[in-house]
Amino acid sequence: MAETPQPTTPTRVTYDYVTRTIARTLGTPSRGYFLLLGAAVALLAIGIITLLYLLRYGLGLAGYSHPVYWAVFITCFVFWVGIAHSGTLISAILFLFRSGWRTAVYRTAEAMTVFAVMTAGLFPLIHIGRQWYFYWLIPYPNERGLWPNFKSPLIWDEFAIGTYFTVSTLFLIMGLIPDIAAVRDLATGWRKKLYALTSIGWTGSNEQWRNFTGWHATIFAPYFVAGAIYSGCGMVITLLTPIRTLFGLEELITVKHFENLAKLCLLTGSIVGYAYACEYFIAWYSGNPTERAAFWYRAFGPYWWATWTMIICNGFLPLLLWVKKIRTNITALFVISIFVNIGMWFERYVIIVVSLAGEPFTKWTNAVYNPTWADWGIMAGSFGWFFMWFLLFVKNFPAVSISEVKEVLPPPRSKPSKAHA
Repeated sequence: MAETPQPTTPTRVTYDYVTRTIARTLGTPSRGYFLLLGAAVALLAIGIITLLYLLRYGLGLAGYSHPVYWAVFITCFVFWVGIAHSGTLISAILFLFRSGWRTAVYRTAEAMTVFAVMTAGLFPLIHIGRQWYFYWLIPYPNERGLWPNFKSPLIWDEFAIGTYFTVSTLFLIMGLIPDIAAVRDLATGWRKKLYALTSIGWTGSNEQWRNFTGWHATIFAPYFVAGAIYSGCGMVITLLTPIRTLFGLEELITVKHFENLAKLCLLTGSIVGYAYACEYFIAWYSGNPTERAAFWYRAFGPYWWATWTMIICNGFLPLLLWVKKIRTNITALFVISIFVNIGMWFERYVIIVVSLAGEPFTKWTNAVYNPTWADWGIMAGSFGWFFMWFLLFVKNFPAVSISEVKEVLPPPRSKPSKAHA
């Protein structure tokens, strides 16, 4: 007698269970949610107050010193752009490889991408000093005959952020449409009206699904660097952990999902660590005194603390993920993900600040950059801005894709009649 195949998914996780469980996340917020939202708004308030001081007294409040004029602000800009990369990685590349486990995590990654780009876009505006002239960054002809300076990197920041924001928003919106239609049928009051409007007439017909999946078939995979993927995966773990606990999604966002994200962090973190080792080895092996001195300056100069924070968080911590007990421990992964983002922030800090502060062979540019309260206030505000938007999103829209989670479930079968039993 043939053995009955055992289902790989718990029987309680049915189509209806997926819809109702994810729709339940849109209900009355818990105390923990309000605490997190309050903390994010408090950080944003610090950033707004700091920005008002900068508007009143100028960028001199920041810790600029010749020749370090691109420091914490631009470090944060590059950091948030790097965080944004992982959303496209998970939503595009893993989709092309038809990785089933991505279905429970890609929505968080796509939302993270959009809000990270929104956060990154603030820093060119802050850095220009006279924020009321922000429209000069927009490449358009005007009646005063003022054309943008295309030699300015701020112009290209606007191009890059504008394009990235547009594409990332389209990815997010298109994926949301079937899920909004699913929760539309369960919602009441103003939410039902909102979902009826934003689902743009989705009924789930064969024609609509054919067009929907056809659109996704044309997604192109952009080029990513290992560091951006590494930091982005770390941020996904940071965001998924509290969502999973607050909304009770343990059966949908399982330990297996976290372990797969940890493996991605292990892979990309190993590449980053290998790159660090190659840089220092080549600097030593080349015998070039200038290159040797430059890397010695990074490791043992006045900014040694930033360099070693970067190396430890990005080069050594990922090695812990070789241990399966750590890869499958949610608390351990959450702590490691925090250090991943700290390390990647310091990588940008080392690239920008240490490079501009001066090297031993260019004494005329030597300077010691000391961040001030204004630098840290703006940075704190950027995190508050990001987390505020993300928390508002996950409370008002499905944080996990309903339609794509159902794709990896066994199809529902009708019970056999007694006549055929």
